[in-house]
Amino acid sequence: MKSLTLILAFVAITVADKIPDFIVPGQCPQVDTEGLWRQQQPNHAKVDGHGFTAKTNGITAEGNLLRHNGKIYPNPLGVPVLSIDYEGMFASPYTVLDTDYENYSCIYSCIDYNHNYYSDFAFIFTRSPSLSDQHLRSCQKAFTDINVDISRFSRTEQGSSCPYDALKNL
Repeated sequence: MKSLTLILAFVAITVADKIPDFIVPGQCPQVDTEGLWRQQQPNHAKVDGHGFTAKTNGITAEGNLLRHNGKIYPNPLGVPVLSIDYEGMFASPYTVLDTDYENYSCIYSCIDYNHNYYSDFAFIFTRSPSLSDQHLRSCQKAFTDINVDISRFSRTEQGSSCPYDALKNL
């Protein structure tokens, strides 16, 4: 019996040591939504009746071009949150917490694992390389309202030191 207990303790310690740091104890926060949006008139060609194709282009830390294809579709559970499914990943919720539709959007995604652990990802997207303090505070408030620790955010390199010219080749 003692050997079984020791083996189980060893397995538990080994498994706990392998959990990635973006998986944390707890549950995803409840996010209030403003209601359901319905697509009326798309202007893109890749619609199959269940969503649309999304393509993401970027640059790796080494300066190489990076492309990912995915699909965005309504959440199958009926909640007013989109699901985003990129190749090589599993589908994740995609929630717009706040936006002014012209300057910024505050995006949040959270996945529960058996209600004991969760992973969350948050993004602030802008239309320009800079963001006014007012808009930044709006996003920070949207995140703190659902208990996202805004000290976890790090600024993305923008401007002349960012190799945007490489993206023109995509």
